[in-house]
Amino acid sequence: MTSGTDRAQLSSLLIWLLAALVITAVAAEPEGTADDTPSEPWGVNQLMSELGHVQHTKARFVERKYLKVLKTPLETAGTLEYDAPDRLVKRTLEPKPETMTVAGERLVIESQARSRSLRLGDYPVLGAFVESLRATLNGDLAALERFYRVTLEGGPQRWQLTLTPRDPKMSALIESILIAGRRGRVGRVEVRETRGDRSVMTVLEDTP
Repeated sequence: MTSGTDRAQLSSLLIWLLAALVITAVAAEPEGTADDTPSEPWGVNQLMSELGHVQHTKARFVERKYLKVLKTPLETAGTLEYDAPDRLVKRTLEPKPETMTVAGERLVIESQARSRSLRLGDYPVLGAFVESLRATLNGDLAALERFYRVTLEGGPQRWQLTLTPRDPKMSALIESILIAGRRGRVGRVEVRETRGDRSVMTVLEDTP
């Protein structure tokens, strides 16, 4: 992945992997959180704990990609799925079908035209991102902080988590990632790229 097209594809992969991370919070909301007063102080540690309890989840998404060269955003829609400990699937249904699957050390990209299988070890930035993602899905805040500077603002009813990449190669692509939600539910993910482009993903209700 060295050409401009490959760079854009790598950026897209990083974005959907991050989205797969945050949808776990949708399924992780514990029982009894309707009360505005949490049983213990709410913060990053509690949010990560909720993430770490998820074994399987699936949700719908709508993503809008804002490019400086286009007047209107590009829109895609589909489903995201996670199975502990390391399987992630993004199925784009509109505007054209495509499936991306990460399992173990391989990434498989399938479309109507062709199928590609990549070894994560051949793409250090992507591989590092996947490892940080898997650590986060296991609720390992220390591992997440090795890859990002983590800032949480707001309270349990309205919070925003900002992730800023530490790795120079990753930060060459991604400026910051903003995740917003209420308690254990994520509603919006915005990825800001260094070139000025950005992606906004809205996470919809869980699917069976």
